[in-house]
Amino acid sequence: MSTVYLAILAAAALVAFLAGRGRVVAMQVAGGPKFHSLPGYHGWWVAIAVAAPMIGLFALWSPLAPIAIEHSVLASLPPSLQPADDLARATLLREIHNVAAGSFAGEPRPEIAAAAGHLTTWTTLADWGRLIVGLLLGALGARYALQQIQPAFRSRTLVERVVLWIMIGCSTVAILTTVGIVSSVLFESLRFFARYSWFDFLFGLQWSPQTAIRADQVGQSGAFGAVPLFAGTALIMLIAMCVAVPIGLFSAIYMAEYASPRVRAVAKPVLEVLAGVPTVVYGFFAALTMAPMIREAGHAVGLQVASESALAAGLVMGVMIIPFVSSLSDDIINAVPQALRDGSYAMGATKSETIRKVVLPAALPGIVSAVMLAVSRAVGETMIVVMAAGLSANLTFNPLEAVTTVTVQIKTLLVGDQEFDSAKTLSAFALGFVLFFFTLALNVIALRVVQKYREQYD
Repeated sequence: MSTVYLAILAAAALVAFLAGRGRVVAMQVAGGPKFHSLPGYHGWWVAIAVAAPMIGLFALWSPLAPIAIEHSVLASLPPSLQPADDLARATLLREIHNVAAGSFAGEPRPEIAAAAGHLTTWTTLADWGRLIVGLLLGALGARYALQQIQPAFRSRTLVERVVLWIMIGCSTVAILTTVGIVSSVLFESLRFFARYSWFDFLFGLQWSPQTAIRADQVGQSGAFGAVPLFAGTALIMLIAMCVAVPIGLFSAIYMAEYASPRVRAVAKPVLEVLAGVPTVVYGFFAALTMAPMIREAGHAVGLQVASESALAAGLVMGVMIIPFVSSLSDDIINAVPQALRDGSYAMGATKSETIRKVVLPAALPGIVSAVMLAVSRAVGETMIVVMAAGLSANLTFNPLEAVTTVTVQIKTLLVGDQEFDSAKTLSAFALGFVLFFFTLALNVIALRVVQKYREQYD
């Protein structure tokens, strides 16, 4: 029923827009005085007057009506079935909803069947009541807005003010979402550091978050030294960047400066297809093709290569990140003014000299930003590492051994039914908090580099 309500709301707003605009056009055709605002602004004002109360009603009615209905349904049950606590209440409501939806297995109790009928009746009445009240509010809004349509009415000012407040609201939601995410991670991290030393977490050399079975095991109280995770994350990220940055940057230079329009029209979309491949497909390729290939090549020259290695994950991750570097760098290089190239050619510089000494320095701030975006993408990747690099928290910089990353451990710690009151689960939030500050530091570094070279260029 919510979908029907929103569809009717959209149709009502469209009709209101056409009615408001048509009224102004008719008054202008009749030879009346000149209007302050264009007909479209008057139409938008009428549409806003119709849609705003309907949206407000939907935002209030949708969450409040189910609460009131569920309270009424529970109140209709006999005292013997009244829930004693929140868990029993949630279980009883779930049973009633399943019976009302027809997905309950078996024969429900008579009291539950009657409550389900009560729930269905009141839900239907609430949906129809919302629709009727919404249409009445929309009609009142349309009448009010149509009465305001006069030549001196400044509808453009009002519409632009409404749009401005909508943009401010969207910006506020984005900011509050960021603050909420950071706050939730921060508070849970503080709970973890209340149980475990932050110094041992940041500088400890052993990661063993599981609960031990015997008292003589290392992990009996949990070993949460995150250095092996940081080392594995950095190792795989560096391998990926060694693949993505040269190939992506050189391909961007070729497509922007050397390729013909026909070659560019084919090569650029084909290269960007890599960005649309799901990461699980890259993970399969890394685990089933790249890892065995690296292992066989290592054995051929006498090297010991693990079945899951950082090299396999890093190489495939680098291929996945190539479009991030190439596409952004290509757009940035193309944005360099042609006058700079012409001036370099006029001074006798060759094409390669112009690219190295004029185009790339001018595009360097944007290229640095593209590389930092690729680094953030590599640090946050999970699926490829899970399938190709393993879960072993080894403190090593040997790319032929198995390692793990911060994101993989976060995924591992939060999979399944978890108790959010143990150091093991809370350590995932601490890892996320450190990862957040790592990416923030990358952004700050990129910003300083961009500012430095932009000042030199200016």
